[in-house]
Amino acid sequence: MSELVSIALFLASVCVYARKAGRNTWWFIATLAVLGLFVVLNLTLYASDYFTGDGINDAVLYTLTNSLTGAGFGKYILPAAGLILALAAIFGGLGWVLRRRRHHPHHFGYSLLALCLALASVDASPAFRQLTELVKSQARDGDPDFASYYKEPAKTIPHPRLNLVYIYGESLERTYFNNDAFPNLAPELNQLKSESIDFSHTMQLPGTDYTIAGMVASQCGIPLFAPFEGNASASVSSFFPQNVCLGDILKNSGYQNYFVQGANLRFAGKDVFLKSHGFDHLYGSEELKTTVADPAYRNDWGFYDDTVLDEVWKKFETLSQSGQRFSLFTLTVDTHHPDGFVSRTCQRKKYEIDGKVNQSFSAVSCSQEHVAALIEKIKASPYFKNTVIVVSSDHLAMKNTAWDYLNKQDRNNLFMIIRGDQPQQEVVGVKRSSLDNGATVLDILGGDNYLGLGRSSLSGQSLAEEFLNMKEKVLAWKPDIIRLWNFPKSIKDYTIDGQKNMIAFSGSHFRLPLLLRVSDNRVEPLPESEYSAPLRFQLAAFAPRDNFMWIDRCYKMGQLWSPEQALSTDWCVASGQLGGEQKVEHVDKPQWKGKAAFRDTVIDTTRYQGNVDSLKIADNDIRYKADSFIFNVAGAPDAVKQFSGISRPELWGRWSNAQLGDAVKIEYNAPLPEKFNLIITAKAFGPNADRPIPVRVGNSEQTLTLGNEPSTTTLHFENPTRSRLLTIVPPDPQSTNEGNILGHAPRRLGIGMVEIKIVDTEG
Repeated sequence: MSELVSIALFLASVCVYARKAGRNTWWFIATLAVLGLFVVLNLTLYASDYFTGDGINDAVLYTLTNSLTGAGFGKYILPAAGLILALAAIFGGLGWVLRRRRHHPHHFGYSLLALCLALASVDASPAFRQLTELVKSQARDGDPDFASYYKEPAKTIPHPRLNLVYIYGESLERTYFNNDAFPNLAPELNQLKSESIDFSHTMQLPGTDYTIAGMVASQCGIPLFAPFEGNASASVSSFFPQNVCLGDILKNSGYQNYFVQGANLRFAGKDVFLKSHGFDHLYGSEELKTTVADPAYRNDWGFYDDTVLDEVWKKFETLSQSGQRFSLFTLTVDTHHPDGFVSRTCQRKKYEIDGKVNQSFSAVSCSQEHVAALIEKIKASPYFKNTVIVVSSDHLAMKNTAWDYLNKQDRNNLFMIIRGDQPQQEVVGVKRSSLDNGATVLDILGGDNYLGLGRSSLSGQSLAEEFLNMKEKVLAWKPDIIRLWNFPKSIKDYTIDGQKNMIAFSGSHFRLPLLLRVSDNRVEPLPESEYSAPLRFQLAAFAPRDNFMWIDRCYKMGQLWSPEQALSTDWCVASGQLGGEQKVEHVDKPQWKGKAAFRDTVIDTTRYQGNVDSLKIADNDIRYKADSFIFNVAGAPDAVKQFSGISRPELWGRWSNAQLGDAVKIEYNAPLPEKFNLIITAKAFGPNADRPIPVRVGNSEQTLTLGNEPSTTTLHFENPTRSRLLTIVPPDPQSTNEGNILGHAPRRLGIGMVEIKIVDTEG
C-alpha cells in the first residue's frame, strides 16, 4: 500500500508543478532534486531486491561499503547499463515535464505544494522506510540480556587429534536436495548426505544471509552487523577484534589454517576476516593462477569449482602427509546467482524442470558432482580416519533462475558432517541456525560446545529453539553485536606499532595510514580504502576548527609543515587544526607512545585556504629538491616536468604499472645533456628478470637487465637531439596483488625503481 501511496504522491507533485508552478529556477531545482531522490531510492530498491529478494538490507549496505574487488560483474553489465539509461531518461523526462510551463509567472503556493508532495512521496516510499530502519537499528540501545547469551569459549582445544575439511557450497542450500521436488538433481552429494550426520532444520537469520556473513556466523557464532560510519569499518585491523572465532581456537591449538577459493579473496573483505581470525594461508584467484593447470579457464568470478577442488585435494594430500595438524576450508562459486556456471568436466551439464533447461539447477547439479568427488577421494585415502568433513551452504540461494521453485519449499541451509573416526548416519531434526555450525564443529574436535551465540547441536540447545522468534531476537541484539567492533569514542594515549603498521587507542586497533577527526564525544577514523580519496584530500575537506590527527609517512605531511621530513618514509603524526596550528611528530621507535591533546587556537582563514590548496595537490604534481628521482616518496624532483606509467610509492620505491601506461615515461623540464650517464637502481618483477629492458632517450636506445633484487646499473647515452624524454619499457608486465593496498584491484607490474640519476658527462 505504501508503494502505491508514494507513487501517487510523486505523480501529484509532477502534475502540480508542471501545470501550476510556473517559472522559478530555485523551485525547479529543489523539486527536481527531491523527485530525483525518489527515483534513485526506488531504483536502488529494485536493484537490491534483484540480488537479495529482500530489498535494501544489511547485505546491500555492507557490500557497497566494502571491497568489490573481484566481483563477477559480467552477467550484470547489461542490466546495469539498462538501469543507468533508464535513470538518465527519467531525469531528462522529469526535467522536460517540469519546465513545460516555464514561461508562465511563478506561483509560490503551487511550488510549495509540489515540493511538499515530492517530500511526502520520498517519506512514504518503501525504500526510504527500509533505509531509515537500517539507520535506526544502528542507534538503538540493544537488549540487556545479550551478555547472558553471548558465550566466549576456551581459546584452545585440550587434546586436538582430528583434521578438519570444511566445504562452503555457494548458495548450496538443503532445499536442492529434496528429491521429491527436484528429482535426481544432486544424486552424488545426496548419497553422501544420507551417510552423514545431517542437520535438517538449519534456518537463516538476519546478518547471515550473504557469503562473508555466513562465514562469520559459522566461525564466530554471531551475525555480521557492521557499523556504517562513513568508511570507518574499513580501517579496523580485523573483523570483530574482540571475538574468539573457530580459526583462532584452531590456530591456538596447533592447527595450520588454510582457505582456498576460486574468486578474489578481497571481495567483501574475506581476506581481512580470515587473516584476523587465525588463517595464515589464503588462496584466491590471484594466488591460484600460478599453480592451476589452465589459468585461462575461468568464469566471471574466478576459477571453476573443478579447478579449485582439485587444488584442495592436492593441498589435503600434502598437509596429511606432513603430519601437521591442519584445517582446510574451501568455498565454491559455480552456483552463484543469477544463474551459475557449468564447468567443462561435469558429467551432467544440464537439468530440466517443467520441460525446460534451468541454468541455476544445472549449475547446482554440476557443482555438487565436484564436491562429492572431493569427499569420495578423501574417504578413500588413508588419512580419512583422522579427518572430519563438513559440508554447508554459506547462505540460502539469492534471487536466481531457480528462485520461484525454491520458494515453494520449506527452505533450510545445508549442514552435514562426515566423521572418519566415528562413521555415523543420523538426521538431526532439531531447530537450529548457521550460528550453531562453529560450535558443533568445535564440539566434535574436542573443544567447548558453545561459540558466541552458537551452541553445539550434538550436546547443547540452540537459541533458535529457546526463542520463539529468533529473527526478532537477533535484530534486537544488533546494537550489541555492532558494539563488538569496539569503535572508540575518545582518544588520549595511543601507541603506534611501526613494525605492524598499527595504531592502538581506547582498546581498538586500526591499520595505518589513518586520519582521525576528533571531537568532544566522537573519534571518526578515516582510512585510505578502495572507495576513499587519499588522506590528504580527505583532510582538505575538514572545517578550519576541526581537530585532526593524521598518521602517515613523514614525506606526505613534511612537504606541508615539516621540510626536514620531506624525503622521509618513516611514520609521522600530524595534529592540530587546518585553520590554526599544526604539529608534526616523528615516530622514532618501533613502539611509539603519544598523547592526543588539542587546544583552541586563533583561526586564520588565509592559512586555512593555503593548507587546503597544498593538500589538494595531486601526488604526481608534488616536486621536491633533489638531484635524483627518489621513488619511495610522492612526486618527483623539481627537474621533472611530468611522468607516467608509475605506481604509487612504497617503502623501497615504486613499480611500473602497465595499467597506467605501457611504458615508464619521465619528461624533464630542460633538455637532457648531449652526453650523460643514467644511473638506475631497480629490480624486476617475476618473469621480467634477466630479460632485456629497452631504455630510450631520443633516438638512442640502451638495454637494461635486472634481477629480482635491486641492483645499480650505469647506462651511457648520447643525446644529440637534446631530447627531454626518458622511456623504459618493461617486457612482460604481470597482473598481481603483490604489495597492493588492501581492497585495491591487481596491478600489472614490470620493474621496481628505487632511484634514477642523470649525470652530465659532456665536460
